[in-house]
Amino acid sequence: MREMRSVGAAVLMVSLLLALAAARPVEALEVPPLTGRIVDLAHVLPPAVHERLSADLRAHEEKTTNQVAVLIIPSLEGEPLFDLSHRVATSWRLGSKGTDNGVLLLIAIKDRKIRLEVGYGLEGVLTDARSAQIIRNEIVPKFRAGDIPAGVTAGIQAVLKTIEGTYRAPERPAGSPTSGETFGNTAFAVILGVVIGLVLSRAHRVLGAVAGGGLSFLAAPWVIPAVIAGGVSLTLVSLLSAFGQGLGSGRRRNGNAFDGTWFSTQHGGWGSGGIGGSFGGSDSFSGGGGSFGGGGAGGDW
Repeated sequence: MREMRSVGAAVLMVSLLLALAAARPVEALEVPPLTGRIVDLAHVLPPAVHERLSADLRAHEEKTTNQVAVLIIPSLEGEPLFDLSHRVATSWRLGSKGTDNGVLLLIAIKDRKIRLEVGYGLEGVLTDARSAQIIRNEIVPKFRAGDIPAGVTAGIQAVLKTIEGTYRAPERPAGSPTSGETFGNTAFAVILGVVIGLVLSRAHRVLGAVAGGGLSFLAAPWVIPAVIAGGVSLTLVSLLSAFGQGLGSGRRRNGNAFDGTWFSTQHGGWGSGGIGGSFGGSDSFSGGGGSFGGGGAGGDW
């Protein structure tokens, strides 16, 4: 009996240690040095492509003063895409001070994620909608075909042409998107609305439900799917919030150690260590003091 208790105590101790290790915040990876207009830490660009694209970006900057840079990393290692993109663009200070005409194209290979981070001064021309269009129409198809260099090239050229006012979006086939695309986008909108709604419902149940439904409505494609997504999210958040509060009240009455919060979020973190690898050739490039406010768009492939 004593041995069983000892084994049980050991198992409990190991479980607690594992739980504490999982809950402990992980260190953020350092922002890599800005060693050139293209920083390829994943080594996916052939030297010829790297040199050609760097020359195009240099020529664009000489003509317009806009600074466009590319960062390709092996993995986000748990960091949210937006957080990393904004942190890198801000640390690199792309664009000129006061003009804020910088752009960052960030690509995470293992996570299959892409983001365009746009400085304040270019948000009027390289809008969120146009950034999303470039990712969706120019970069993603080539990435899905396994041609990363072609996708990076197409994305950069589209960005430069958009800023210069010469970009023309590819012709979309007549008719509406496929049912699979519509369903996938609508499902994503519902999930997004429910998650955000549940977070907000911890402070105010009605406000959380309304906010979640509204977010799903805005995120879903087309009118009818948007109405459906908004309604589903509103209903789910309301029901789940009510269930969570009832469950919390019941457990408190029973004397269990429970704070009434049944839904929580955990901020993603970095893995230990920094972003490794070489940074490619340097072309004496440095940021000019530009600022970023979160403009741009993200996507995956």
